[in-house]
Amino acid sequence: MGKLILKRLLMMIPVLLGATLIVFTVMELSPGDPALAKLGSDATPEALEQVREEMGLNDPFLVRYGSFVAGLVQGDLGRSYKNDLDVMDQLMERLPNTILLAGAALVFAVAVGVPVGILSARKQYSFLDNICMALTLLGASAPNFWLGMMLVMLFALQLGVLPATGMAEGSGFLASLILPTITLGLQSAALLARMTRSAMLDVLRQDYVDTARSKGITERRVIFRHQLRNALIPIITTMGLQLGVMLGGAVTVETIFAWPGIGRYIVESINLKDTPCVLGAVVMLAIMLTFINLVVDVIYAFVDPRIKSQYNAMTKRRTLSNG
Repeated sequence: MGKLILKRLLMMIPVLLGATLIVFTVMELSPGDPALAKLGSDATPEALEQVREEMGLNDPFLVRYGSFVAGLVQGDLGRSYKNDLDVMDQLMERLPNTILLAGAALVFAVAVGVPVGILSARKQYSFLDNICMALTLLGASAPNFWLGMMLVMLFALQLGVLPATGMAEGSGFLASLILPTITLGLQSAALLARMTRSAMLDVLRQDYVDTARSKGITERRVIFRHQLRNALIPIITTMGLQLGVMLGGAVTVETIFAWPGIGRYIVESINLKDTPCVLGAVVMLAIMLTFINLVVDVIYAFVDPRIKSQYNAMTKRRTLSNG
C-alpha cells in the first residue's frame, strides 16, 4: 500500500507540469494587459512599460514559466499582479470556503442519491422506480448555472426565504449555504442514485443474499450489510469522481452566489489576467484532485479486502521476479 501511495504522489508531478503549462499558455494568448489592469486606463505608456518590466512581463515565455516552476518547487506561488499580495496566502484564505461548499454538496448528494438508488433497485420496474429514474434524469441534465439562477429566482426573489448571494456569518450562515449546496450537489445526487441502483441490482439476486435471508436475518440488515456493502466499490468511485467535479463546478456556482472561494477567485483573476493567481489556483485544485483519487484507492482496500490482497500478491510477484 505504501508503494501505491508513493506512485500516486509521483504521478502528481507530470499532472502539475502539464496543467500549469496549458494554463500558462492560454493566459499568455488571451487578450489583456496586467499592467493596465493594475494602473488603470489613465496610466501613461512610460508607467505601463515600467510596471511590465518590474513584473517580468517583458521576459520570454519560457523564462517566465521556468521562474514559476522554480518557485513552485520551493512552495512559492508568486505574487498577484493586481494587488502584489502573496498568492498562497490568498488561496489559503479561500480554500476552507470551497472545501466547505464541496463537502456540503457531497453530503447532500450522498444523503439523497444513495437512498433513492437503493429504493429504486428494491422496487425495480415499478411506478416508483420509473418516477425516481425520470427525476434523476432531469437532475443529471440540469446545468449548474441554470439551476442556480432558477433557485435564486424562486427562493430568494419570489419567496424571499433564503439569501440570494454571499456567505453570511452567525445565525444566517446555514441559510446562505442551502442554495449553493443544492445547486452544486443535485447533479451528483442524480448520478449517484443511478449508479447505486445499478450496483444494487448486480448484487440483489446473488446466492449469499438468499443465504442471509434463509438464516432469518432482518431485511434491513440484508440490505445494508450484504447488498450495499458489496455494491460500494462503484458507488465510492462515483463519489470520488463527483467530488472532483464539484471542485471544478465550484467555479460556476461560487460566481453565481458570490461565494468567497477558489472558484470565484479564479474567475476574478482571469478577468484581470492575473496569471500567478490563476496558476496558483490550478495547482491547488490539481493537488486536491490527486489527493481525492489517492483516498479513494485507499478506501477500496478497506471496503473490499480482495483488492488489498490482489495488490499485495502483485507486489510479491514483482519482488520475486526481481530477486
